[in-house]
Amino acid sequence: MQQTVAAIEAANLVGVAHWQQFSYALRSAICSSNKEWLQFDRLFEEFWNRRRGQSNLVDSRSRQKLARTDRAQQSSLLVGLESELVSSVDTEGKLVEGANAEQRLKKMDFAEASRQEIADMEKLSIRLLRRMSIRLSRRLRIQAQGDRIDLRRSIRRNITRGGDPFVFAYKGRKPQENRLVIFLDISGSMNLYSQFLLRFSYALQKHFRDVNTFLFSTSVVEISDLLRARTLSDAVNGIAKRVPEWSGGTRIGGSLQQFNRRAGRRVLSRGTFFIILSDGWDTDAPEVLAMELRSVRKRVQKLLWLNPLLGLKDYQPITRGIKAALPHIDVFAPAHNLESLLALEKYL
Repeated sequence: MQQTVAAIEAANLVGVAHWQQFSYALRSAICSSNKEWLQFDRLFEEFWNRRRGQSNLVDSRSRQKLARTDRAQQSSLLVGLESELVSSVDTEGKLVEGANAEQRLKKMDFAEASRQEIADMEKLSIRLLRRMSIRLSRRLRIQAQGDRIDLRRSIRRNITRGGDPFVFAYKGRKPQENRLVIFLDISGSMNLYSQFLLRFSYALQKHFRDVNTFLFSTSVVEISDLLRARTLSDAVNGIAKRVPEWSGGTRIGGSLQQFNRRAGRRVLSRGTFFIILSDGWDTDAPEVLAMELRSVRKRVQKLLWLNPLLGLKDYQPITRGIKAALPHIDVFAPAHNLESLLALEKYL
């Protein structure tokens, strides 16, 4: 099913009018080994020629030269390819309907979602976050390469590969691991959003290697260990026992001050992305918030503030807290639906 979806996405992306591009996209989506990759072009042409009643275009002599075992493997792959394509055609209506439903869920405001829609969003977010974590980890590995090639290690690494492809080994300092620190507002004004944002934090911690999560309203509680629970319900039960207040008042500045004193040295570094999830309603003096954000910003790689209210059409960041915070923030972005949360990838 995953290959089918990937094939449909590839077809939607490049279209079928450009035959060569379509074959390249389909090969990338379906082939999972070097042998399948090399065999794909012939099988792709044979399949579509057969569908058009032109199977005579395939050279019968070349087929007779194939070894019996190789023929079996080719046939298996061809059947699999046909199954993927025919299945996609037969279920086109369902897939389109499913794609539309997915797009609707991604754009729906959390505050307007029903309990069933929230549950569907959770399932969707876990799947999409898994993909996002894979893409980010690959990107970080590429960026983490050293600046000098280690020739000896490169030759040793590629002895068994026949030289194709050749993978280089690099010299240099060991790269520092990136960390996500999530600072989630659970005050009363965030009640319509904090429940799903907590689930989003659970999914992040499941699929990213190094994540620390803190909840705050008038004080700070770390829940990183609880979010490592096997199931979300186990995590929620643990949080309910540890967090004394939910949907209370808001002291963003004071909570950040408490965080900086208790955990800042432990979790903040030049490789840290610090993410605040809050609407910005703060009862503390704005000077306190500005001072503590300045302290955080000096220690981290990037400071992001994701605000659900930014999803409202007429919202303006004019509250005292937000106005004091903006000069110290690298990214100020919405967090009112799944689509806006998944945009986090481009900021990392």
